[in-house]
Amino acid sequence: MLLASDGTRTPGTAALFAEPARKSGIVPWAGDFRPANSAGNGPKNAVGKTFTLEMPDGSTGKVVVQSLKRGKGGVVLALMGEDAPPF
Repeated sequence: MLLASDGTRTPGTAALFAEPARKSGIVPWAGDFRPANSAGNGPKNAVGKTFTLEMPDGSTGKVVVQSLKRGKGGVVLALMGEDAPPF
């Protein structure tokens, strides 16, 4: 689930991964978010905006939408994590 600052909730599926570890700081992470069919193309004008990604177990993480890809499978939002990974 992607949560916007205005409370708008976009259901969907996320595929997340950790980036190679760095010597200090929080382990970087990224992923893709595919909005559910009922959510259409997802949040409007999402590129460059920060959202909260909510996992099924209730854990959350802040993400920035890096890009939006359209293809045969629908829309996919490329995400970059901003804080500790929620997984």
